[in-house]
Amino acid sequence: MPNWYNETLHLEWGQRFRIDKILFEKKTPYFDLIIFENRQFGRVMALDGIIQTTEADEFVYHEMLAHVPLFAHGQAKHVLIIGGGDGGILREVCRHPVDSITMVEIDRSIIELSQQYFPNHSKGAFHDIRLNLVIEDGANFVAKTKAFYDVIIVDSTDPQGPGAILFSEEFYQSCHKCLAPGGIFVNQNGVPFLQPQELITTYHRLSSLFTDVSFYVAAVPTYAGGLMTLGWASHNPQLRQLPLPLLESRYHHLQLNTRYYTPALHQASFALPAFIQDLIS
Repeated sequence: MPNWYNETLHLEWGQRFRIDKILFEKKTPYFDLIIFENRQFGRVMALDGIIQTTEADEFVYHEMLAHVPLFAHGQAKHVLIIGGGDGGILREVCRHPVDSITMVEIDRSIIELSQQYFPNHSKGAFHDIRLNLVIEDGANFVAKTKAFYDVIIVDSTDPQGPGAILFSEEFYQSCHKCLAPGGIFVNQNGVPFLQPQELITTYHRLSSLFTDVSFYVAAVPTYAGGLMTLGWASHNPQLRQLPLPLLESRYHHLQLNTRYYTPALHQASFALPAFIQDLIS
């Protein structure tokens, strides 16, 4: 009989992955971590019973969480990544002509294990000379930093355990404080069909700080249950409504080869289904 990994994120519904081979299993200082092989998705990482990333579909999440704010901004020089220890967001940010990238990850072992078992997630990005890697709690970092960032990307776990504070009102206030004028804040907000309260809470907390708050969507197969929402906050509503020719110009200028992101999809991803609009109305 094959072994199966049963995700425990939702009480009423779940998904499972066949384990063809366990590569690593250990309790880190912050998480119960397992890395295993699956014939369909390649290598899979799960933390505390929740699937975090797979080799097969990571590009969807990482491209959309990184490229949408960076192409929307158009002139970002200083980027802050909170979380993202697998290196996927860092890899995509490094493809842009930014001056500096500060990445704050709470668990160094996630970075080390990802480089060992998921080398294509980062593709050497941890050696980029623009990177300032900080091993620290992300909420503590933004609360005390004096720096300002053009784009802040929060690649966190779900709002439970160590990741819960990255959805708090205090954390959002700190991010607002260190966001440069004209800056953009984005974060992951789960699957609203199954996690509607997460979306509602984020919307209200960000709306008390930013002029323009919304979400955009991406279809990530392993984040099952429907479209995944990515949070968006800025003080300039026009950044969310850029004309397609401008996005195409910025995209083609960098000559990127992306597997999910396109300028047209960027623009369309802000067109939210009615049930999501109802949640934030």
